[in-house]
Amino acid sequence: MPIDFRRGLHDLGNGIYAWLQPDGSWGWSNAGLVVDSGESLLVDTLFDLKLTAAMLEAMRRAEPAAERIGTLVNTHANGDHCYGNQLVKGARVVTSEATASEFGEVTPAMLHAMVNQPEAAGPAAAFLREAFGAFDFEGIEVPPPDETFRGEWRCRVGEKEIRAIEVGPAHTRGDVLVHVPADRVVFTGDILFIGGTPIVWEGPVDNWIAACDLILAMDLDHIVPGHGPLTDAAGVRAVRDYLGFIRDETRLRFEAGLSPRDAAFDIPLGAYADWLDSERIVVNVATLYREFGYAEPTPNVVELFAAMADYTRAR
Repeated sequence: MPIDFRRGLHDLGNGIYAWLQPDGSWGWSNAGLVVDSGESLLVDTLFDLKLTAAMLEAMRRAEPAAERIGTLVNTHANGDHCYGNQLVKGARVVTSEATASEFGEVTPAMLHAMVNQPEAAGPAAAFLREAFGAFDFEGIEVPPPDETFRGEWRCRVGEKEIRAIEVGPAHTRGDVLVHVPADRVVFTGDILFIGGTPIVWEGPVDNWIAACDLILAMDLDHIVPGHGPLTDAAGVRAVRDYLGFIRDETRLRFEAGLSPRDAAFDIPLGAYADWLDSERIVVNVATLYREFGYAEPTPNVVELFAAMADYTRAR
C-alpha cells in the first residue's frame, strides 16, 4: 500500500488524528489530536503562527471538540513543536520538567535573526535560510507551561486514558511520548524521524535507542512520528539501527584520534545516504564525542550549522 503522506489532517479513527507536513525536513513537523466525549488534547503545535492557525482550523472543522483544546502536551522544546502554543488559548499546557527548562534557549527572535541577518549566522547563513526561510518567526511568544512532570504523567480525555512518558534526554533534554493505549496509538515527537536523519542534540544515544525499544514493546496500530509519514515497527527499527550505526562508527573514529569534524566526514552513510538531512551526522558525531569524554568543548548551535553547511557542500 502506498504511503499516504499528504499535508494536512489524517483521521486515524475513533477520535484520533495526525497532522502531517511533507517533506518532514527541517521545521516540517507533525502534530496530533485526541478527542472524546466533547473533550480534546493536542500533541504539539507547529513552527510558526500561520501554520499552527491553519492546523487548528482544520481540526475545528473535523471535530467540534477541537473548538476549545483542553490540554496541550509538548513533546519537546524545539520550536517546530511549540512555537504555535500561544494560539491554543485556554489550554492547560503540559510538558516534562526538562523540556520546560529548554523553552527559552533558542527563541523565535534568535531564529529570525539567523535567517534574516546574515551577519548573525556567519558561514551558516545560506544554509539556515534554505532550512528555515519558509517560516515566519515574528510575533511569536512561547509562554511557560502550566504543568510539568518527571517520568510519567496521565490524564483522561473523555473516556480515553492518555500517558505522557518522559524518555529524554535523547533528541533533547526532556523528550516525551504521548500514548493512547485504548486506541493503540503513540505520538513520538522527534524520537522518530521517518525517511529523515535523526539529530542528537542532547543524547545519550543509548537513551534514544531505549526509547525506540519502548515503542516497539507497545501494542500499536498507529505510530505518528515527529517528522515524516506515519510508520510501523519497521520504521522504528530503522531509526534505532541508524542510532546504533552512528554510535559504533563514531566510537571507532574517536578511539583512532580523529577530530569530531573529520570523523563525521569520514563515516560512510551506506543504507542511510538517501535519508533527508544527512548533514545532521555532524551534530550527532559532536554529541557522541561529548558523550565519550572528548576534552574540547562542543561547538555552539551556529557553529554546528556552519559545519553542516560545509558537509552539504562537500557531498
